[in-house]
Amino acid sequence: MSTPGRRRHRRPAAVLLLVFLLLTGCSAEPIADLSDSRKVSFPAADGVRLDGRLFGDGSSAVVLSHMRPSDQTSWFRFAGRLADAGYLVLTYDFRGYCPGGEGGCSQGTRDIAAMWQDVVGAIDFVRSHGATSVSLVGASMGGTASLVAAAREGVDVRAVIVLSAPASIEGLVVDGALLSQVSVGKLFIAGVGDAAAAIDAESLYAQAPPPKRVEIVPADDHGTDLLTGSQAEVVRRLIETHLQQSGGP
Repeated sequence: MSTPGRRRHRRPAAVLLLVFLLLTGCSAEPIADLSDSRKVSFPAADGVRLDGRLFGDGSSAVVLSHMRPSDQTSWFRFAGRLADAGYLVLTYDFRGYCPGGEGGCSQGTRDIAAMWQDVVGAIDFVRSHGATSVSLVGASMGGTASLVAAAREGVDVRAVIVLSAPASIEGLVVDGALLSQVSVGKLFIAGVGDAAAAIDAESLYAQAPPPKRVEIVPADDHGTDLLTGSQAEVVRRLIETHLQQSGGP
């Protein structure tokens, strides 16, 4: 008598699993085309060896810094789009991130407080490949690290764009004093449904010197998920427009 009861519970579970697989299969993002990119390796400012990938070529470069728990692969499709627009684009894994395969494998441990040094190393690397201007785009902790790097003495960038960047994360801190050192154009983007990120975006914008802009979009997505969510095209165009206005190719 117990067998029919078990079947009654299994059938809905099987149906739900089938629906889930169908939905996720239909909504999956196309695989990024890496045929026009190449694997690279370079040192962070403190010498930690990082793996990355270069897309496109040209004298205007964009450095894309990933969020946690993602890795550089979260940027691949957008990197290809920027490369098609004429930019030299670098994605890379922060120290301690090792997805393997096409995603690469960076050395070191996951020390968020030190990751701004990875951004500085990335800037130096694209300059060694002919970039005369460099813009930074970072997601979540990658955005915070980008702001900290841009504020360092001797670091020369054209623009900084951050998606859902926290003002503070595990020893990596952005405050008014640091922002006062970032004189280039800044764009702060977050989703209204990502409450903490939206609050931090407004706060960072308020403390930053001009030129600056904040965009709180009607979405719940965080970091690079904003590039694939309901407001994906809006966010992509915000980034592209800001890069272009900052002296893109």
